[in-house]
Amino acid sequence: MEKLAALPRPELLQVADAVARDKNIDREEVLVAMEQAIQKAGRSKYGHEHDIRATIDRKSGEIHLTRVMEVVETVENEATQLTVAQALPKKPDAAPGDLLIDPLPPIDFGRIAAQTAKQVIVQRVRDAERTRQYNEYKDRVGEISNGVVKRVEFGNVVVDLGRAEALLKRDELIPRENFRTGDRVRAYIMDVRQEARGPQIFLSRTNPTFMAKLFAQEVPEIYDGIIEIKAVARDPGSRAKIAVLSNDSGIDPVGACVGMRGSRVQAVVAELQGEKIDIIQWSSDPATFIVNALAPAEVAKVVLDEEQNRIEVVVPDDQLSLAIGRRGQNVRLASQLTGWDIDILTEAEESERRQEEFRSRSQLFIDALDVDDVIAHLLVTEGFTSVEEVAYVPIEDLSGVEGFDESVAEELQNRARAFLEVQDARFTEKRKELGVSDEIAAIPGLTPGMQVALGHKGVKSLDDLADLASDELIDIVGKDALSEKDAEQVIMAARAHWFEDEAK
Repeated sequence: MEKLAALPRPELLQVADAVARDKNIDREEVLVAMEQAIQKAGRSKYGHEHDIRATIDRKSGEIHLTRVMEVVETVENEATQLTVAQALPKKPDAAPGDLLIDPLPPIDFGRIAAQTAKQVIVQRVRDAERTRQYNEYKDRVGEISNGVVKRVEFGNVVVDLGRAEALLKRDELIPRENFRTGDRVRAYIMDVRQEARGPQIFLSRTNPTFMAKLFAQEVPEIYDGIIEIKAVARDPGSRAKIAVLSNDSGIDPVGACVGMRGSRVQAVVAELQGEKIDIIQWSSDPATFIVNALAPAEVAKVVLDEEQNRIEVVVPDDQLSLAIGRRGQNVRLASQLTGWDIDILTEAEESERRQEEFRSRSQLFIDALDVDDVIAHLLVTEGFTSVEEVAYVPIEDLSGVEGFDESVAEELQNRARAFLEVQDARFTEKRKELGVSDEIAAIPGLTPGMQVALGHKGVKSLDDLADLASDELIDIVGKDALSEKDAEQVIMAARAHWFEDEAK
């Protein structure tokens, strides 16, 4: 490059062709880079204040060096501008806005000028190469790529993908996985970003989608769309669960993914350093899906709470450790796979809890309604859980309880309502003591008991309540007291005065 000026003209084009082939960039970009380098050298010789331009003939390779000056009415820069009067001898029909182009003699590159030119060309070629890499790989995010380990830096692996370099960070490697220079590596293209030092390609071997893509390569039915991968959960290097669904009733999705004698799943396991994989039948019914996801543990019963997105799973006593898994791995992966929070109880624990709930609810009715334990047990057995339910359910729901008639039902309702009135009066008095405003008391959906709970937490004005998030409000008043939708309505009611103030 240092002998650029001494090259015969056609050889300049040959150099451009060679660089373009070697770096896999457009020949025109290389020639533009050369022109800029010659231009920079020309300005170094004639003065940086001049507008020096260089062009290379695309057919002959000949270099043309020119100085450009603009015709103006008032000269502000004598190096690049001249008046109409100064321009007339060179161009008789000169007018403001015209450009006068003066050819300059070819320059002989000195060592420093040649080195400067080389740096300009190298930088431009590098920029063009980076642009090409980014454009090529930005649309390949989500694909699996094969490469060769180029070097390892502080645990991070630099991978040569053939037409670009990529980075496989230490925390994106499977635990206990070691690569050395020259090793072949297969990884998932996680992200491609333009950064100050050029485009960066980030790879991953721990991303759940990497495993899904490996299955798509091994199982033709997934590639063809007959089988869908609905969800993946991974504990990289240890265990994984993958949920699959068949769009063809004649094809078993689990069997297709396992393959003859486990050949397909073993190919994926080998790539993932022995990671154990549970292949699970996906179901649109959450309870069925969660039971499948907890395999190999057997499940006796499930209770869903759709509002809280939680599910309670009851397993036989001897299945508890299997359901939870080592260090909670099985239930954790099942939760990630299904998107539900899973609570696991043994049958003995569930039975004990049910008995405790039965006792506590019975005692509630005994104390509040001044009834004997027989009536309290009947109410609990029929599904009544609070005094409010007894007070406000239709009378026929109470009189329909075995052993109750209409007069007993009316008496129970009267006692329940009287108890609630006394309790609400006590709560109202306490609410005022705590300084909770009447505006909060007037909001629909907030019982006196909830208002007292707010007061204990320092929520005393409409603004205090309006500043809460719905989950914060639920934490204060109790998860069973308000649903998320009701909590949002209460908060919006508290914020209503903000919008009224703005309107004024």
